[in-house]
Amino acid sequence: MLFRSNGRISNQDLAQQVHLSPSPCLRRVRQLEDSGVIQGYTALVDEEAYGLTVTAFVRVRLQLHTTASIRAFEDAIARMDAVLDCYVMTGEADYLLRVLVPDLKAYEAFVRRELHAVPGIASIDTSFAYGRVKRATVYPQLG
Repeated sequence: MLFRSNGRISNQDLAQQVHLSPSPCLRRVRQLEDSGVIQGYTALVDEEAYGLTVTAFVRVRLQLHTTASIRAFEDAIARMDAVLDCYVMTGEADYLLRVLVPDLKAYEAFVRRELHAVPGIASIDTSFAYGRVKRATVYPQLG
């Protein structure tokens, strides 16, 4: 379905695809935006063409798991531009970060200047992606 994969579809075309008239269709879209189901619209950018040629997946383990140490770590990560995603994990690592940087020197600078500056990190383990097999931008259909 085109409306699941094209955020730039016109309301007229969307209404036609979901078998509604334009006004009720627009109301439903606005309701989805107001309720937070639709959180925004964005463009997909080719990281390499943009100059971010290195993708690193960084597993971080914290020394302590107090409310203060968790909040301090998460607040610091939220301010780091190179970190595109940060997930709380089960298993050996507490967090998994997806980091995009121009090159390995930039990654080293990121770790030394930004990540090492965050207090309370027990360990950092990095894996570098050398290719991508799949990049989905459409959620699976429910039901």
